[in-house]
Amino acid sequence: MKASRIAAVCTVAASAVLAVSAPAFAHVSVQPEGVAAKGDYAVVNFKVPNERDDASTTKVEVSFPADHPLSSVMPQRLDGWTVKVTKSKLAEPITAHGKKIDEAVTKVTWTADGKGIEAGFFQKFPLSIGALPEDTDELVFKAVQTYSNKEVVRWIEPQKEGAEEPENPAPVLALSAASEGGHHGAGAAEEASHDEKAEDAEKTAKDTTEAASSTDGSDTTARVLGVVGIVVGLAGVAYGVLAGRRRTNA
Repeated sequence: MKASRIAAVCTVAASAVLAVSAPAFAHVSVQPEGVAAKGDYAVVNFKVPNERDDASTTKVEVSFPADHPLSSVMPQRLDGWTVKVTKSKLAEPITAHGKKIDEAVTKVTWTADGKGIEAGFFQKFPLSIGALPEDTDELVFKAVQTYSNKEVVRWIEPQKEGAEEPENPAPVLALSAASEGGHHGAGAAEEASHDEKAEDAEKTAKDTTEAASSTDGSDTTARVLGVVGIVVGLAGVAYGVLAGRRRTNA
């Protein structure tokens, strides 16, 4: 009897722990592919799990932070989903990499063409974004998940420092320190390297052409001298034959 009661208590406790920890495993999140460095561009994935056993996820909306607008957002094509990128005018234009920007992406919406994310599955929604801000350590997005039964879950609650994770936390992208030279610095170095290789290739081709021309000239001279030698030889033979005939006739 005591053993049965202990087992029952353990089962209830385990269920309670799972119930409390479930949101931590099932919320919408965002992670970079590699590194998301300040001032650079990055590819990020919004991971959306299906939390329901009797419905599928048919729409996902991700709103972008207004305090750190991103001018470049490019989605990747996904089979079974239609994607829409929404841009809006900025209240105050910003300057990024020497360019004045008065428009930025405010929302990206994915809508399922078929069943969407079924029960027991998750889906990654990749985006190429940038240039990432340099004056913050993170970007907070707000996500809205819609199910086939019309239920809507809003992942919009910010994580407060020192507090427990909220029930519906907003996806947060952590930014690493700016890479040396940044994206454009690396691009410039690569372009310079490419130009150097092109110059080396051009020089090699020129040297090869000159060498070939020199070789062709030498071959032509040798051929001409050979022909002249043959002609001179034949002339000598002919002269000898004629001289022999003259002596015979004499």
